[in-house]
Amino acid sequence: MKFEIEARKRTLQGSGASRRLRREKRVPAIVYGGSAAPQLIDIDHNDILLNLRKEAFHASVLTLNIEGAIESVVLRDTQRHPWKPLVLHVDFQRVDAVHAIHQRVPLHFINADIAPGVKISGGNVAHVHNDVEVSCLPQDLPSYIEVDLKDLEAGHSIHASELVFPPGVSPVVHGEDYVVVSIPAKKAGSGSDVAEGEAAAS
Repeated sequence: MKFEIEARKRTLQGSGASRRLRREKRVPAIVYGGSAAPQLIDIDHNDILLNLRKEAFHASVLTLNIEGAIESVVLRDTQRHPWKPLVLHVDFQRVDAVHAIHQRVPLHFINADIAPGVKISGGNVAHVHNDVEVSCLPQDLPSYIEVDLKDLEAGHSIHASELVFPPGVSPVVHGEDYVVVSIPAKKAGSGSDVAEGEAAAS
């Protein structure tokens, strides 16, 4: 999926200028990185709000059109109002075809219903992480990473290093290899066993 964001250059900074932009339903933003200097911009509030609700927007190389000048960027950060559906500020980072980027991409879990730990042992899937940080060239950035649970048994888990990544994409692991998803083993005497034991004792 391709995303293009229309933007305007801005020169005024400060809380007063930002408030005026927000009254115009514009969002102050910045684009930085690469060899060019950081550029202050503003973007349409409703446009960015709708895009932020799309999963693929957070894991895509975006086209930023700044008054006709085209930049390839990724979304780096957003600031939102604590409880109102308002976007307060957005950070974009420039990317190019020859430098690798680090980006978080969502995980899509499949075949949970036929996993032995669920189908045979009656366990429940525990999603420890719903996304993973990867390193790749911008053109290799995947929209998501698929996690197949068809062989996952109760008491077992899948770690980040066990995920299957597309060519040119590798996981970024800070410290120990972490668990992504698991099916905890049922404790003895839980569930129906407890109910049966209580019935027998009554």
